[in-house]
Amino acid sequence: MLASSAAIARNPLWWRRFSRDSNYVMLLIEMTDSMDKPIARPRWWRSPRSLIAGGAGLGLAALVVTVSVMAFGARSAVRAPVSQLTIDTVRTDVFHDFVALRAKVVPRDIVYLDALEGGQVEQAFAHAGDLVAAGQPLLRFRNTSLELEVLDREGRLVESITQLQTYEKQLEDTRLANEKAVARIRYDIVRLQRSADRRDALLSKGYVSRDQHEAVHDELAYNRGLLPLQLTANREQETLRRRQVPQIQAELASLRESLTITRSKLHSLLVRAPVAGRLTDMDLKVGEIRDRGQRLGQITPETGFKLQADIDQYYLERVQLGQKGQVEIGPRSIPFRVVRVDPQVKNSTFQIEMAFDQAPPVGLLPGQALEGRLRLGGDRTGPVLAAGPFLERSGGDWVMVLDDGGRRAERRRVRLGRRNAEQVEVLSGLAAGERVLTSDYTGFEKIDQVILTK
Repeated sequence: MLASSAAIARNPLWWRRFSRDSNYVMLLIEMTDSMDKPIARPRWWRSPRSLIAGGAGLGLAALVVTVSVMAFGARSAVRAPVSQLTIDTVRTDVFHDFVALRAKVVPRDIVYLDALEGGQVEQAFAHAGDLVAAGQPLLRFRNTSLELEVLDREGRLVESITQLQTYEKQLEDTRLANEKAVARIRYDIVRLQRSADRRDALLSKGYVSRDQHEAVHDELAYNRGLLPLQLTANREQETLRRRQVPQIQAELASLRESLTITRSKLHSLLVRAPVAGRLTDMDLKVGEIRDRGQRLGQITPETGFKLQADIDQYYLERVQLGQKGQVEIGPRSIPFRVVRVDPQVKNSTFQIEMAFDQAPPVGLLPGQALEGRLRLGGDRTGPVLAAGPFLERSGGDWVMVLDDGGRRAERRRVRLGRRNAEQVEVLSGLAAGERVLTSDYTGFEKIDQVILTK
């Protein structure tokens, strides 16, 4: 670090160090003299008040900028060509409370055909599109394993039935034997009583020995004592028999029913039409294998048609049984009424079924689509707005309202009521004559202004 000339003159060490080269010393003195010139301070540094005033000015300027940004920069805007927007005017009109629907014609009744046992198709007696009668054979399966299983089970059931019948017969034979035993004892008592009476008279005259007389009386006493024992045993066995016989008969009935069901499994290999009607959705080829429970086809009885329609879940609480409407079939309007409402929502829709109030025209086909309307309530006059895609994004809570010049649209909170495919009921926030953007609001969710351009 270089020292000043005054410092060199005062310090002998510095002087002795640089005295050897006078030229270098003179140059050093000139350089240090030029470096020792004082630097002038700016005016604001010399004045603390100027410093405070400058800081306050900068703070005020920053505050003004912040307020300006909050006041004017918070309102977001977007430009959109007016040719790509749809504009509708709020008007006073009659609001028609209905929902448009696209109904599908379906058979009123459908009977499904399923394979009860399954197997390999051996014969096909009918095909899809045929009119069949009730009980008419449709196809026959071949199932060897099922036939063997039925024979085995049938043999075991027959064996069980035979055993029960044998036991029932044994109970009956025991009852008869007991009754015979009682009858025999009573017969012996009567016979021995007569013999004893005769021997009593002969004993007094000495015609019979006392041993013979006592033998008859002993046998008579034995039978008289045996009779109550036999009667008691008979009553107990009869009580048991009466309790077991109903059980045996119930078990026999169950076994016979199982035998009938087992044999009917072979009958199910021949599929018959349960009802009369038109056979549909059955296309089976000989040799094809179908498993148990697999759908074979369906029969549509000649019971007429009904309508099915999917409606937006928005109307779920407003659709009720018995509500009426009409569908367009050619030049005619055919009335209908709601007969079933399925409250389960799938893909944001729920399903209803409708029945015709009068005979539908001839020629309706299953799956045919018909346009119609379902009336939900009474009509009312008031401010209405055309329905449009804007409802999907805004949910009916806000709209974009055009100014008087038609150059920009401002976001506004509104309250909308009932709606149909053509109209939306305005409850508050809009007046008749105001113009509203009714096109899609995609991208407008956080926008306050839409500037219309050509």
